[in-house]
Amino acid sequence: MAHIHLPDGSFTLLWVVVWWVVTGVLIAGSLYLLRRKGPLDSRKITIAAFCTAACFAVFQVSIPLFGGVHINLTSLIGILTGPLIGSLIVFIVNILSAGIGHGGWGMVGANTFVNIIEVVTAYAVYRGTGRFLTGTFSRAGIATLIALVFGSVGMIGVILISGVQGTEQTMSQTLYGLSLLTVVNLGVAVIEAFVTGYIVTYIKRVRPAMMPEEN
Repeated sequence: MAHIHLPDGSFTLLWVVVWWVVTGVLIAGSLYLLRRKGPLDSRKITIAAFCTAACFAVFQVSIPLFGGVHINLTSLIGILTGPLIGSLIVFIVNILSAGIGHGGWGMVGANTFVNIIEVVTAYAVYRGTGRFLTGTFSRAGIATLIALVFGSVGMIGVILISGVQGTEQTMSQTLYGLSLLTVVNLGVAVIEAFVTGYIVTYIKRVRPAMMPEEN
């Protein structure tokens, strides 16, 4: 849901490199930890492929509000695949999206970093709330809302830290504009929370082996 819709050249080369390096370190760490876990079974690979395809497809559907907002299913990815595979999925989705003009290539690092925040947060909250919440729908919905809030805060932080070239706005003016966008995004986040809650509930009922607590 949080995505930096800025063209190439909006960030200076320094900050483009910084966010690519940060994302590269996170992806490398994910690959290293996955290798230490041993070969992935075919079921996890199938789930990862399904999540990648679904996320990419949904990601391209723009809701025409305030310049375009969209659902991206990063929370669902985190819940179903975990933070390691989920980080790889959002990286691939951002690469594919940039390839068709949805965001600049220079923004892939920053956008992947923001989406990784959502993936990791959703996974952690979903697993953590299992200790005191028994309802799958409520756990998935809460995890989605919290993850998308964290993602929006991360997006704002990335833009404020990096700065936007070619704009005369002060930092406070930029923050105000981003805050308005975040309010709209959080409205969409409520919709995504319901969607994710229903999907996770359905999967747990008909294919419980796909759920992380069953792995």
